[in-house]
This record gives sequence, C-alpha cells and structure tokens, in this order.
Amino acid sequence: MQEAELHDLSDDADYAASQQEGSASMMRCDSSKLSTSSETEGAEIVYLKDNVAIHPTQYAFERISGRLKLIKQGSALFMTWIPYKRQSTNAKLSEKDRNLYTIRAVPFADVRSIRRHTPALGWQYIIVVLSSGLAFPPLYFYNGGVREFLTTIKQHVFLVRSVEDTNVFLLNDFQNPLQRTLSSLELPRAVPIPSMPSAPVLPRESTSHENQERTDVGISDVSASIPQYNGKRRQKFHDPARDISIQVLEKFSFVTKFARETTSQLFRESHGNGFRPLERRKSNQSDDYSHKPSDDAEGVAVQSPVAPDPVEKVPYREHNRDGEAATNVGTFELISYKEFDKLSLVWGKPRQPPLGLEEWATFLDSEGRVVDSKALRKRIFYGGIEHKLRKEVWAILLGHHTYESTYAERKHQRSIKKTEYETIKSQWQSISPAQAKRFTKFRERKGLIEKDVVRTDRSLSFYDGDDNPNVNLLRDILLTYSFYNFDLGYCQGMSDLLSPILLVMEDESESFWCFVALMECLGPNFNRDQSGMHSQLFALSKLVELLDNPLHNHFKQNDCLNYFFCFRWMLIQFKRELEYEKTMRLWEVLWTHYLSEHLHLYLSVAILKRYRGKIIGEQMDFDTLIRFINELSGRIDLDATLRDAEALCICAGERGADCIPPGTPPSLPVDNGLLYSQQDEVL
Repeated sequence: MQEAELHDLSDDADYAASQQEGSASMMRCDSSKLSTSSETEGAEIVYLKDNVAIHPTQYAFERISGRLKLIKQGSALFMTWIPYKRQSTNAKLSEKDRNLYTIRAVPFADVRSIRRHTPALGWQYIIVVLSSGLAFPPLYFYNGGVREFLTTIKQHVFLVRSVEDTNVFLLNDFQNPLQRTLSSLELPRAVPIPSMPSAPVLPRESTSHENQERTDVGISDVSASIPQYNGKRRQKFHDPARDISIQVLEKFSFVTKFARETTSQLFRESHGNGFRPLERRKSNQSDDYSHKPSDDAEGVAVQSPVAPDPVEKVPYREHNRDGEAATNVGTFELISYKEFDKLSLVWGKPRQPPLGLEEWATFLDSEGRVVDSKALRKRIFYGGIEHKLRKEVWAILLGHHTYESTYAERKHQRSIKKTEYETIKSQWQSISPAQAKRFTKFRERKGLIEKDVVRTDRSLSFYDGDDNPNVNLLRDILLTYSFYNFDLGYCQGMSDLLSPILLVMEDESESFWCFVALMECLGPNFNRDQSGMHSQLFALSKLVELLDNPLHNHFKQNDCLNYFFCFRWMLIQFKRELEYEKTMRLWEVLWTHYLSEHLHLYLSVAILKRYRGKIIGEQMDFDTLIRFINELSGRIDLDATLRDAEALCICAGERGADCIPPGTPPSLPVDNGLLYSQQDEVL
C-alpha cells in the first residue's frame, strides 16, 4: 500500500455538523461511571474513547493502546490518557515504558493548541501542545473520534480554529492567533513528555476491554489528582525537567522564519557555483587526505570532564567557592583554560593509530571469521581503520557481511548480491520515455538525484571533472535505492551519506548494499514527518540539560530548545562539518556502537560544551547561534571531541541512556523480519 497522504477531510461546515451530532463517544460511556460523578466533588467524564494509541517507535506493532478521557471538574476541563496494563502485541515494552507515556489530569487551561490530522489513508491523530511549548506524543484514534473529541472540548473551553491553518485549534487564545500556530513547521509528529510527577498512581477501573487488563482512572481518584482551578487563575505544574526521562522540548511556536528557511536550505547552500563551503578549501582535501590542523575552538572553564580550548576571553563560570561546579550527574573540578594544554581528560582515552592489515589479521581465524567482535569494535573505536583496509572492514561494520562469515561466504554473498542489485537496477532502466511521462514520482526523484550528485564532493578527484563515471555511479545507486525502498525514496542528504561509501568500496553493487545497511539505521532521519530527527534533537536537549544545565538554561532563555541549529549534524552525521578523511574516521567510530549506538549525540554535546563560553558570553540567540554553528564547519578538532564525547558518555551512564527515546536513530535494526518502510504497519 502506498504511503498515506495527509489531507484535511473536514471543513467548517463539517465541523458545524459535528456539533449537532454531539459527542457520540460520550454517549458510549458506561452509565455507572457517570452516575458516580455527583459523589466525587463534581468530577464528570464528558468524553471517553478506547483504542487511542501512542507510537513510541515507527513500527505500528509497538504501539501502546489506552483510553482517552475528558473530565470536567467545576469550570475546569482535564484530559487523561491511561495505557492498558497488558498488551500481548507489545511484549517488548515494559510497564515502566507504558507508564512513562501516561497523561494524567492535564488541565486545558495549560493547553495552547491541538493539531488535527485526518489522512485519506491511515489513522486520524492529534498533537496536543502546552502553553510552555511542550508537546505530548501524537494520539492515534484507531476507531475515529477526533471530531467528537474537538466538539466536546468546544462545549467546555474557548476553542477557535486557526486562521492560518484550519487543522490547528487554539485554546484560551483571546488575541489574534495569526502568528501563533504550529502550521508553519508542518511537523505532524512530536516526541513525548512524561507524566507530571505530582500525579499519583491511579488504580484500575473495574471494567474490562476485550478481556484485557488495564490501568485506568476512576472518578473518585480523579478529583484527588486534579489541582483546583477556578477558570481565571491557573496553578502551574512543577516542570520535571531534572527527571531524566522521555520529554519533548519542541518549542515550535518560537522558531523564527529565519530558522525555518535555514533548515530547509541546509543542503542548498553555496549550490550556485556547484561547491559547498568545505569543497572550496580544496587544498585541505587532497586525495591522500592530509589536512591542516583544525582551528582552536573557543571555550572557557566548564563543569564537566570536557576541557575547553584556550581562546575565549570572556569566561563564564557557574561554580562554588571551592572551584567546583555541579551538574545533574555529579560535581567536577573546574579546569582553567591556562591548564588545558597540560591536562588530559579524566576518562577520555588518547586516540590510537588506525587499524592496519597486519593487526587486522590477528582478529581473524584461518577461514576469515572475526574471533572477537567486541575487541575489534573497541580497537576501531579508539583508532579507526587504515584507508586501504576500509573496503573489507566497513562491509562488516555496516552489517553487509556478518562477523561470523568466512572468506568464502563473503565472496559467495558478493556474487549473489550483485545479481540481485542488477535486477533491481533494471527496474528503472527499463522505463521507456513514454512510460516516464506517466510516472511522475520517478521523474521527480530522478531529477532531484541528478541535481544533487553533480554537487556532491566534486572537490575530490574521485568525483571531479565533467562526465566523471563515479558521479554516474552515485546517480545509479541512488536511483536503484529509490526503487529498492520505494516508500522512502530519495531525500536530500542521501548523496552525502553514499559518497564516502562509494569512494571506499569502489564497487557499485557493494556500495549499494552497504548503503542499504546504513539506511537501515539512518532511514528514519528522512521520514516525511521528521520523527527520526525530532527524537534525536529532543534527546540532545535532554543530554545537554543533564550534562550542562547552565547551557541548557541559556538555550531555554533564548528560545533555542528545539535544537534546530544541530539539525545538519544529526541528519548526515557531521559530513559537512569535517574534512573528508575525518568524516570517514568518525563514521567508522560511530558504526562500532562500542559505548553507545547514539555516540553522535554525546559528540554534539561535547561540541556545544567546548564552545559554551562563547555561546553564553555573547548571549547568542537562535539566529546568531545557527550562523555560528554553520561557521564551525571545518574547525572541529575530531580527536579532542571524540575524547570529550567518550568522557560524557561514561559520565552520563544510565541516566544519559534514559534521555534517549526508544527507537531514536541510528538505533540498530529490529530483528523481526521487517525492513524499513512507510507502509500501513509503519508510521
């Protein structure tokens, strides 16, 4: 089934008709529950809907289903969503995971907007955004009911449709709503925030649902867990920011027009002359990959194991009288910039020489199997791989070949995969001009790929010159991949990910299958709803909050909590930030998954901490920050940053891991037989 397109199937007349229908779901409520409302200090269930689900990952089978309620107490309206206690379809998610997404007694006085999505195919869902900018995860209505949900809300609170986007409904907005809507970003998915810690654990209801046990809220407990409101004055919840759990900090309403334009242009910069900023420095990217050392980063003394660089003139310190600074994971001695050159990191180990041919042979048995994969991954993590050895090792690191495969098995697989590749490639090669005229999707993707490949890494001799056959190989591989994974297709940035692989593998078929393996992990980066990117940016915000709270507070004060200034880092794994050789060295370190499969997030924190003095000292706002981050391209000291990232990862430990939502790219592929797709069973 083709990917569902998002359409607005309701108009104003439709909405008006829905008000005449009333809240059908409310009529389906158990009358015994409603009859008890008078006995519980005026709490009344005015809407109830079963089979409303949250999707922690992109896979539909991992959904968490539950019950959605609207509860009225006095003049205040509250929303709750309680997951069912046991779900046989989702054995992988623990009770802790389900409780993490529970929504307990959220007052609509604290809700800013509700975005509705009614796709032509697929399930309706809504996104509830709080006044603070926090967003709950999308709530999917498997049995419909969004219209009744909105109708019921409008009966009890001030709800208006946004003039700018008819799918956005604004609450408690008594001013002109034109400039205050989520529509400008067109981001239909957010990541979750945890339930408020003040909400007590609610007991089970006595009802059953298709013989499933579940945890739900009884009316008598609702009044105890709901804070008192009088309609004019509202009580603020304590923000559980320091609870290292899944939260969203998507402050979409504060993102400026400049930010939106910048993120959409991340891959079009400097395309007027066919070269990117890094490509202009051709003298720094010779084919032997020799480069000048990176510029010194600017920084000051910080409160973590990461040492700053000795340039910053305006030190920014938050510490006590003993020269120590506290973070959410411990107290650390402040390191003066004058001491930087003399000190090494507390935990980050020095980089080692790259893995060579002779040492590589010691990791293999007589038939070519890797004897100790963990030891090999550790060795590559700390040293990388010599260039002439990358062709063989990358295929194993990426999962194209297994660690247990022998020389003979790898040779046999290459032969089989080459035949399979040619078969897939022939699908688009056989399209005639007449058929292409009637195949809009193919023409669009082919045109976009052809435009991108001629602007990809043309400063390297491997891709330089007119009619370069390697540029044609880039095009052919990307077109073939768009047919192999037709649901995902092609997006800008994919050519950046393929280019180093083709340069290393020097074989069309092997490059294709290594790229396929890489996209199994990074494919969600290119989801149309940008869910993969949002989950990474959210996790980054929580890691910064954990490891450098003053820096996090600076971002918060300057409306930078969306972390869009790090968008390019996440999307193509620092490809535009480093020289070519350093990019390959970083990627093979990331592919080891030695300390964490999300080391790139700690790498991002390390870079931000290294420049924190400049960021805070100059009071950078969002526009200034995104320009500053882009200007770091080519100036990042990779070895020092890797040491810092290692130190931060060890420092954060389990609390750091808890900051990262399940399924956040580049998570390892789930071994369940499902390939990455965007069909019915995948969001």
